[in-house]
Amino acid sequence: MPQKTHTKILATIGPSSASKEQIEKLIDAGCDAFRFNFSHGTHAEHKERFDIVRKLAKERNRHITLVADMQGPKLRVGEFKDGSILLKEGQKFVLDMTHELGDENRVELPHKEIFAALKKGDKLLLNDGNIVLLVKDCNANSAVTEVLVGGPLSGHKGVNLPNIKLPISAITEKDRNDLAFALKLGFDWISLSFVQSANDVKEARELIGDKAWIISKLEKPSAIDDLEEIIKLSDGIMVARGDLGVECPLPTVPVLQKRIVTACRKYARPVIIATQMLESMIKAPTPTRAEVSDVATAVYDGADAVMLSAETAAGSYPVEAVKMMNSVITQVENDPLFFKLMTNSRSNNCCFGEADSITFAASDISSILEKVACIVTYTSSGLTTFLTAKERPNLPILAITSEPKVADRLGLVWGAKSFVNKESFKSFDKIEDIAVKIAVENGFAKSGDHIIITAGFPLGKKGRTNMLHTVYVK
Repeated sequence: MPQKTHTKILATIGPSSASKEQIEKLIDAGCDAFRFNFSHGTHAEHKERFDIVRKLAKERNRHITLVADMQGPKLRVGEFKDGSILLKEGQKFVLDMTHELGDENRVELPHKEIFAALKKGDKLLLNDGNIVLLVKDCNANSAVTEVLVGGPLSGHKGVNLPNIKLPISAITEKDRNDLAFALKLGFDWISLSFVQSANDVKEARELIGDKAWIISKLEKPSAIDDLEEIIKLSDGIMVARGDLGVECPLPTVPVLQKRIVTACRKYARPVIIATQMLESMIKAPTPTRAEVSDVATAVYDGADAVMLSAETAAGSYPVEAVKMMNSVITQVENDPLFFKLMTNSRSNNCCFGEADSITFAASDISSILEKVACIVTYTSSGLTTFLTAKERPNLPILAITSEPKVADRLGLVWGAKSFVNKESFKSFDKIEDIAVKIAVENGFAKSGDHIIITAGFPLGKKGRTNMLHTVYVK
């Protein structure tokens, strides 16, 4: 049986969760999807884990979504002679292209694109924003800075440039190799790191085509400036609060989170909230109260999915973390206030055409007609299911498709439970019977219930949702 919650759980697979036994426990605990972080691990390791999940999904007759998360252009300083240094407030510190070990006065920054974009007065953030440097002078090969906020700095620590748009692609040469591997293997979604503009998504689309759906990770201020265009060009969005919280002032992150979720609802794109959701559970069997509230807030906001990173990839309590997240989701979705908020957040002016109007009406009918058990969406591309989920109905959404790859991809869509059936797309007569059969056999409906069906005619034609139909279960 698919999970009963509407909000989905995306868990990262890593050393703590790589075995068949652990992955099986994570599925039982409530995982709908798994993230493979290509910043770590080998292709052979990723393939082994990919095969395990696919095999378990087949054994359980489940559609579990697999996400390949590209590393993106990681900007890092070079190495130091003694491994690390201590930067003091007010001191001079040089970043340059010289390929030599660093010391207290300088270090290599092997990214010419940074020097091309820097100007006097810019700030550089190192080591997750814990060190702040002010650029006093710069050229094409180096930058002289003043340390505004000091601290320890070791080799290969990350560099962030808030409010600076770099002349680099979000897709590196490593990403291209990883992408080719992931597409050949059959990943459902490709996640793009450090998207700066809509052009990054366009470039990815040229490489990926329709072989997978695209998640754009929003972690750069420039991406927020281009937010709606990025959303429209993407298949899904991730609010990557880690780097977003480094490059933007921390108090703005919750505001941006709500803004992004609202915009994704408008354009019917799944949105994932990520980073530090249950961070303390990396080492502890229970989370902090603040972390529980953070997960609950994302669910109340209407996020499609919430994500676990190191909690399941490298933590000591991966299964407990998923169980806790599932418990929080269940608690929130059982609160009568939850669906009141979902109803109030629907926007009457966000129907852009025929398909939106049909799914909007389906949600309205579900709250008027007595004893409605579920909404069934017949979909070839996934669009009808996206549009139905956008309305956040207080019902399961059963997505029936003739395409197994579409069914596998829908694990990140709010409320969607996927089923593959090719027969139902052959004639109108089969639509009712098969919808009722699937709903009843899987425990979503019983005798005396109504089912709402949305579909497109001609059957199987992508991008056309033009029918709304109700069925009484005898």
